[in-house]
Amino acid sequence: MRRVGILGGMGPQATILLMQKVLEAVPAQDDAGHIPLIVDQNPQVPSRIRRLIEGVGEDPGPVLADMARRLVAGGAEALAMPCNTAHHYAPMIRAAVDVPFIDMVALSVQRAVGLAEGGQVGILASPAVRRIGLFDAAFAGTGIRPVYPDDEAALLAAIRQIKAGGPAPEVAQVLRVASDGLLRRGATVQMIACTEFSLLAGATAGGVTAFDTLDVLVGAIRDFATG
Repeated sequence: MRRVGILGGMGPQATILLMQKVLEAVPAQDDAGHIPLIVDQNPQVPSRIRRLIEGVGEDPGPVLADMARRLVAGGAEALAMPCNTAHHYAPMIRAAVDVPFIDMVALSVQRAVGLAEGGQVGILASPAVRRIGLFDAAFAGTGIRPVYPDDEAALLAAIRQIKAGGPAPEVAQVLRVASDGLLRRGATVQMIACTEFSLLAGATAGGVTAFDTLDVLVGAIRDFATG
């Protein structure tokens, strides 16, 4: 199998969840049957929220580029990053190394286009994702319009709470309310597009066709490593 490097720590629990999902993604009979990962669990990556929403703080891009170089020096044959917002810095990561970058955003948009078949897709993500147009750019030319929850402050507070204390029932309720609001606006297909929200299994509204961008990334890691 080919070895994949993980730019992690954004947040730490989401990175651990990715590793657990990769572990479960292959029917291994013993240790050697599992996918080899090199994980840089770096919670010291500068805050994407402070940089992209508040407009202050250190640029995460150079730190992510350094992480990428270290992972490749350690033997990684491709890179992946379980943080949607940090994909804003994917060009700097790609420029730093000569191995493939498994793009969670692009792959998730492909999945959404196949499910939505025109119309719109709800995006349950950090408000930073909307402000930087991360998915808007990825959906351009597909005939799909991304739509976002109205109460961005509630979502941002939920993300901060997960980072501080982990997932909790009241946080799951925030996500469910946001999902229900998107459904009322016609977004029957929705993306869990924040890996903090990936820790809240089953929190979307009833009647929604939902998928998690983290699961898309896990599948792509599996395919690369075993292909």
